[in-house]
Amino acid sequence: MKLVRTIWRIFWKTTMWFFIISIGLTIIYRFVPVPITPLMVIRLVEQTFDSEKKIRLYKDWVPMSEISRHAPQAVFAAEDQKFLTHKGFDFEAMEKAWENNKKGKRIKGASTITQQTVKNVFLWPSRSYLRKGLEAYFTVLVELLWPKERIMEVYLNVIEMGDGIYGIEAASQAYYNKPAAKLNRNQAAMIAAVLPNPIRWTPAKPTGYIRGRQSWIMRQMNNLEPLGFGV
Repeated sequence: MKLVRTIWRIFWKTTMWFFIISIGLTIIYRFVPVPITPLMVIRLVEQTFDSEKKIRLYKDWVPMSEISRHAPQAVFAAEDQKFLTHKGFDFEAMEKAWENNKKGKRIKGASTITQQTVKNVFLWPSRSYLRKGLEAYFTVLVELLWPKERIMEVYLNVIEMGDGIYGIEAASQAYYNKPAAKLNRNQAAMIAAVLPNPIRWTPAKPTGYIRGRQSWIMRQMNNLEPLGFGV
C-alpha cells in the first residue's frame, strides 16, 4: 500500500506541475516572442553531426505590424482556409485524412495553422500517440488563451521556411533581400508554396510544381476574405 501511495503521489505532483508549467508557458507566449523551438534545436544537432552541412540558424522575430498583409493571407489560403472559424481542429479534413490513411493514401491540409504552431512551439516531430495527445491538449489551450491574430503571428515567426531559416522575416531577407513588411503578393505566395517541405523546395529555385502551387495560392488569396492582419 505504501508503494501505491508513493506512486500516486508522484503521479499527482507530476500532473499538477505539467498543467502549471504548460498553462504558464502558454500565457507567457501570448505576449512574449518565442526564443527557440524544439525543431530548431533538433536541426542544430543534426547539422552539428553532419560534416557536409554548415550550422545555420536564421531567425528574426517581428510583430504582425511589421509583416506584409500578403504573408498571413498567403498561408491562410495555402494551409488552413477555415482558420478564422475553427477552434483549432478541422474535423472534416481529419476525417478525410483518416479515410485516406486506411486506403494507404495521404492527404495534405489535415493540420490547422493552430496545430502546426503548437507542434513547432511546444512539441517535437513524432507520430506517437503521446505527441498527438499533447498536440490536442496544447491546441485547445492556445485557442482558449490566444486570439487568432496572435496564433498567426507566432506561426509566421517560428515556422521552418528553408534550411536553417525560420520565420517570415528571415525568409524574406534570405530569398528577396527585403524585410517582411515589403513582401508583395507573388513573393508571399511563393514562400507559402514551399511550406509543406521547405527543405526539399525553395523559393530561390522554384520547380514547375511550386510555380503552379503559387498560382493556385494567389487565386485563393483573392477568393478568401481578407484577414486584416499585417501592414
